Amino acid sequence: MVVDERIVTFIHSLETPENMILEEIEQEAIDAHVPIIRKETQSFLKVVLMMKQPSQILEIGTAIGFSAILMSEYMPEDGRITTIEKYEKRIPTARENFRRAGKEGQITLIEGDALEVMGALEGTYDFIFMDAAKGQYIHYLPDVLRLLSDGGVLMSDNVLQDGDVIESRFAVERRNRTIHSRMREYLYELKHHRQLITSILPLGDGIALSVKRER
Repeated sequence: MVVDERIVTFIHSLETPENMILEEIEQEAIDAHVPIIRKETQSFLKVVLMMKQPSQILEIGTAIGFSAILMSEYMPEDGRITTIEKYEKRIPTARENFRRAGKEGQITLIEGDALEVMGALEGTYDFIFMDAAKGQYIHYLPDVLRLLSDGGVLMSDNVLQDGDVIESRFAVERRNRTIHSRMREYLYELKHHRQLITSILPLGDGIALSVKRER
């Protein structure tokens, strides 16, 4: 928990429900212990989308499709989402959830490793949502920058790792040290890259919101 638990509980108490299908999918994810974006992160994402009004979204990490469906509700009706997932067991569930939500024509799921898939993508996206393997964020960044339009927004989720990111690598469990060091490198790049303006927020498990400078 990055933020005081009582504050988070209070914020959650103010939330209003989404449509029935999203509520059902969220509960199914909770019951099956599938990680999805937290309530406070959902609210922040919705506000950013309403402000940006992106017509093309790229999501890295579909899981069961919850966040893609959520984003589709807060972008222009003619907008399109491309989402990438490599975990084979979750792909059929995501496709079924897109069907249940009536979003098959708006959301395109590409199966495969994100690095390979992004390397083959062309064109640009005005919003990219990063919510995949945390140790790979730094490796995704070059293609993300290539695919992000000028003035486009990159939102990276779970960047504070329940607070572990501020610890010395020797205070982190050995099995998590590679992810720890790569995330710190990623955050440094976001804050120092000449093409990006980034704010890191202690919201949910940490969010980095970046805007690509206009050329």
